[in-house]
Amino acid sequence: MHELGLVNYVVKQVTEIAEENNVKRIASVTLEFGEVSGIVTSYLNDYWNWYTKKFPLFDGAKLICEEIPAVTWCDDCKKTYPTVIYGKTCPHCGSGNTWLLKGNEMNIKQIEVEDNPEAPADDVTRQ
Repeated sequence: MHELGLVNYVVKQVTEIAEENNVKRIASVTLEFGEVSGIVTSYLNDYWNWYTKKFPLFDGAKLICEEIPAVTWCDDCKKTYPTVIYGKTCPHCGSGNTWLLKGNEMNIKQIEVEDNPEAPADDVTRQ
């Protein structure tokens, strides 16, 4: 159920960026999130479609989701490996002295804007 909170956060952040840049309409928002973040894409899309209807800025805006693969680092052998396949135990040396390097994050990667429906869309990215 944290997907609704994420959608609320994204809408708030994108609205602030749009206001700073005099944007009147959002065409799409691309989110990237980690493979082990616990985000359920179908829930995220459902909440996006429901929640953004309340804001004219987001009228018809698409949500694009990209997954970041989970990667774990082994402190003993100094190698990385895919987390989902092997879990906490390093497949290279068998150590449990590991930690998640990436794959639990969520970022707003890109915002595509459309100021004028007849004009081509531009990209606005904020780091």
